[in-house]
Amino acid sequence: MLYTKPLVAIVGRPNVGKSTFFNKIAGHRIAIVEDTPGVTRDRIYADTEWTGRKFTLIDTGGIDPRSEDVLLSQMRRQAEIAMDMADVICFFGDAKSGVTPDDHEVADLLRRTHKRVIMVVNKVDHSGLTDVMYEFYELGLGDPIGISAANMLGLGDLLDEIVKNLPPVKEGEEDDDRHVIQLAVVGRPNVGKSSLVNQLLGQERTMVSNIPGTTRDAIDTAFEGADGTAYNIIDTAGIRRKKNIEDESLERYSVLRSIAAIRRCDVALMLIDAQDGVTDQDARIAGMIHEEGKAAIVIVNKWDAVDKETGTFEKYKKQVLEDLKFMDYAPVLFISALTGKRVNTVLNAVNEAYAQASRHIGTGALNDVLGDALISQQPPTIGGRKLKIYYATQQGTCPPNFVLFINSEELMHFAYQRYLENCMRKAFGFEGTPIRFTLREKKKEDIH
Repeated sequence: MLYTKPLVAIVGRPNVGKSTFFNKIAGHRIAIVEDTPGVTRDRIYADTEWTGRKFTLIDTGGIDPRSEDVLLSQMRRQAEIAMDMADVICFFGDAKSGVTPDDHEVADLLRRTHKRVIMVVNKVDHSGLTDVMYEFYELGLGDPIGISAANMLGLGDLLDEIVKNLPPVKEGEEDDDRHVIQLAVVGRPNVGKSSLVNQLLGQERTMVSNIPGTTRDAIDTAFEGADGTAYNIIDTAGIRRKKNIEDESLERYSVLRSIAAIRRCDVALMLIDAQDGVTDQDARIAGMIHEEGKAAIVIVNKWDAVDKETGTFEKYKKQVLEDLKFMDYAPVLFISALTGKRVNTVLNAVNEAYAQASRHIGTGALNDVLGDALISQQPPTIGGRKLKIYYATQQGTCPPNFVLFINSEELMHFAYQRYLENCMRKAFGFEGTPIRFTLREKKKEDIH
């Protein structure tokens, strides 16, 4: 059983400072903060610890009880799901605006959850606002705690109250030290990333809309596969071309967050829209994954929407690998995230790609393959000098990195290095992961 830390949901009207508090406690900028209602749309998670007690904070989009706007209603739905999951709920009010009719409606909603609710009054930036806190007693949610998230005032008192209300730790719960495979779900806007996440998790985890850019934040969710493997899945905002986002600071930040998600993942799930094929932007995103040295799976989504005839599958796969020839090591899956068809193949491919990226080859076996490769195709000669490769050893994993001890870096042609990579793959597999070579010059007399 995957140990999950107690969950603390942060809810309230739009623009009351929930994300500012979330970021202060998380220690770095996780949620996007702008003075615009509705900036945080999905649930965003961060693990934290206070007085030795670990828990997970969930930041949510603002609840606007009266709005019939599609996105705002989905944000409200996301907040309701967060409240459903939470062990403790922090309801944020705003000292500067006081109690509003919307606060009353949200308070009514919270009472029906029968969860422990902590009334938090944010933006108590100076003593003159202290009296406003008393207004919040009328919501019937107990003693309000006044804080200023922006100025980091009163946060310790609030964290003490949160920890006091967490469920007791069960014996052995915090001893789960398995590696959690980090998955980044990346691709252009509206290729079905959130639909895939929802299918993998079996719940309405992220908002799904046919409006490009619905997911702005990169969102983490821990879950456990049927075989007991632990995962953390990162659903990211769609990455658009730079020229399309130059004047949109919020969108630009979302793209940077997506790139950061690629950098911290173990395996990247690269989604492509089957109706569009591999676009220039898809190739750029795949290039980011490859340059970061991440294991990757190319997932062709919306396959059910493609007209098929004999040989369509093979022809399409061949074209994908041709368009992404620098990533021809990646398996290609064909799914429909909307219907769930073949989504069950994704985690098996993830496990295999991560296992391959984590492989360590013994020096003896490695040099046997290297020796055979040198015999089959002699190293190049440039300007009368011949490349000599003395031996190889593996230096690291994720991705596998092999150190080649040679006589001169100048003599190692890219094509010959690619040939050696193909020999390694033929001998050891490494499907789903890039391979890196580090060249080190040594004189023959230095080799022992």
